[in-house]
Amino acid sequence: MRARAAGVLAGILLSLLLFPFRTLGKDPARSAVVFLGDSLTAGYGLDEEAAYPARLQDFFDRDGIPWTAVNAGVSGDTTAGGLKRMDWVLRSTPSLVVIALGANDGLRGLDPAHTKENLASIVRKVRGSGARAVLCGMKLPANYGRPHRERFEAVYRGVSRDLGVPLYPFLLEGAAMDPALTLADGIHPNEAGQRLVAEKLYRFLLPILATSGRK
Repeated sequence: MRARAAGVLAGILLSLLLFPFRTLGKDPARSAVVFLGDSLTAGYGLDEEAAYPARLQDFFDRDGIPWTAVNAGVSGDTTAGGLKRMDWVLRSTPSLVVIALGANDGLRGLDPAHTKENLASIVRKVRGSGARAVLCGMKLPANYGRPHRERFEAVYRGVSRDLGVPLYPFLLEGAAMDPALTLADGIHPNEAGQRLVAEKLYRFLLPILATSGRK
């Protein structure tokens, strides 16, 4: 009985995870941009409609930009986890993948060299599918010590330099550590913080979106 119940639960969870990807393909004129991330992208503590990918979709629709934003954020995910689910993510045949992973690697004290290797592999998989990649940098709180923080933050610049991938310097620019823009944990953006993240990222992505998309 327990095994059957577990199987049913797994099926429900899988269907929920796949739901955003099932919405793609309804309009062949629209290109898909997938946001591959962790709880910062998933919208931890908020409704999915408040997460920055959904806010970006609002901006696309407002400005008549023919793109579909897909939230592929999974709370607690690491770069290793993101790499493992790349085949699933790429089934949606996106034209652009925004990679916003690595925060949990840094918070868990994982070797930055492994984070860099995983991010580079994700970028290569994206490009191998025919899509373009954008990388979002992450930063760590000051209490993690300067040496570790510097090695961690250098990972993103290194991947960008080595692979020539556009780098958005810091996903939470303007929202990080601001009590007015974060939840009670002081880390995850609240609704206002998620909107600010979307506004800043939107400005960065606009020229990239203009040169990407379905051919």
